[in-house]
Amino acid sequence: MPPSPKKKTIAVVILNWNGRHFLETFLPSVFRSTYPAVKVYVADNGSTDDSIYFLKAHYPTVTRIDLGKNHGFAGGYNRAIQSVEEEIMVLLNSDIEVSPTWIEPVMELFEQDEKIAAIQPKLLDFNNRTHFEYAGAAGGWIDRFGYPFSRGRLFDEIEEDKKQYDSPQPIFWASGASLFIRKKDFLQVGGFDPYFFAHQEEIDLCWRLQLAGHKIMSCPSSVVYHIGGGTLSKDNPKKVFLNFRNNLIMLWKNLEGLEAAWILLCRFGLDALSAWKNLLSGQPSYFVAVARSHFAFVGWLLSSKKNNVFPATRGGMLSGYYRGSIVWQHFVLEKKRFSEIIVDEN
Repeated sequence: MPPSPKKKTIAVVILNWNGRHFLETFLPSVFRSTYPAVKVYVADNGSTDDSIYFLKAHYPTVTRIDLGKNHGFAGGYNRAIQSVEEEIMVLLNSDIEVSPTWIEPVMELFEQDEKIAAIQPKLLDFNNRTHFEYAGAAGGWIDRFGYPFSRGRLFDEIEEDKKQYDSPQPIFWASGASLFIRKKDFLQVGGFDPYFFAHQEEIDLCWRLQLAGHKIMSCPSSVVYHIGGGTLSKDNPKKVFLNFRNNLIMLWKNLEGLEAAWILLCRFGLDALSAWKNLLSGQPSYFVAVARSHFAFVGWLLSSKKNNVFPATRGGMLSGYYRGSIVWQHFVLEKKRFSEIIVDEN
């Protein structure tokens, strides 16, 4: 029998910031991967705990990248990827447990189509394994007003995984919690926008990739388990600020002309409704964070934008883009599941 073809090495790149406890808990699952050619990198974002000493003592084969200080998710990965030699990478959160066969189906999908730039596995909740996880579920979508949602998650409504989204599908965005991506495509579109620091940067990246003619796919036969909120909880004021600010910047960058203007006007109104609702519910910090994000966005509009990454081309077609409003569908029509809004994904 002829020898089986040699497998491409894949780089598993983990960005760490004071996450020794996550590395200790979840690195073992990465090393139990059955794929035969894996190189593990840990890029340290200026940790002040004993993460580096732990790696040296227990995982000497891990390639360590010292970034010196905290550059955030976007800037940290942009710098770390410069040291990665492999052509296919997975950017993996430190708070994720992977299943043993999580890599094989993704690599097979990449081999089927060179236009596929990024792939997301199925994200399940580490603490409730029968349910999807908030950060991406079975693949990300977006509505015309910039609200991200997922196959398996609408706002805070998380679905049970009943294998209802187990077919690989084109999607709009792949979660940064476990993002498989071709290095050349990542670099071609400029990588993550470092101005974002953290949150929404993977959606912006995937938008630019699609505008450049690439595809983003879900691969539900690859399964990982995510804790979520390992660095900041979902309701943390800093996280709320970054999510709202970055989402507005993303819309302005990737939409064009009058469409960008009227979409943003609508978003200001919808954001204001959300802020006042939370204020009246006894969450003044949420209200302040949203207000701060709007002022920051206006300040950004008036800035030189030298630190931002804009689409280089706009010729690609968008998948995973819902032309309606999920705010209307969810809060007014009371639809709870992705499948009630996106009836036919094909």
